Amino acid sequence: MKRLCIVPCGARKIWDKYPDAGPTRADEAYISPFGKACRRYAARFFDRWVILSAKYGFLLPDDIVPENYDLAFDSKRPGIISTRQLQAQMKAKELDTVSEIVVLGGKKHRRVVTAVFGDGYTYRFPLSDCKGIGYMLQRLNQAVMEGKELDGESARGGFCEPPLGSR
Repeated sequence: MKRLCIVPCGARKIWDKYPDAGPTRADEAYISPFGKACRRYAARFFDRWVILSAKYGFLLPDDIVPENYDLAFDSKRPGIISTRQLQAQMKAKELDTVSEIVVLGGKKHRRVVTAVFGDGYTYRFPLSDCKGIGYMLQRLNQAVMEGKELDGESARGGFCEPPLGSR
């Protein structure tokens, strides 16, 4: 079965730390701890993975991000890539040749990915039950450390349950 992992890009980018960095590979451009954890997870368990950017769309790890930007799929700002553009990228980059798509993002990424790919794919959202970014980070890091891929969205327990006393 051919599979694809889609990871979110993240707001923090290399230019926030090094303003003169210039054009940078996608797998090095996004420097948030969550983005790094998602990429480590994707590289560990998947032959094919892409970063999903609200500005540039589907980025292969070695695609170049030319400069800093600040866009998110849930914002109302101009410049967000359209579903039609994402569908064209999906075909051009042959991302539509898979049967299973694993999305390591929140609800906004779920909506975007399912709108772009449509029916005919098996989707998994292994972080969908997490209550926050800290739980997502712990879950990803533990999976990589233990060498155990995360289950689908119905996965419960462990780090994505709120800590006792916070319910």
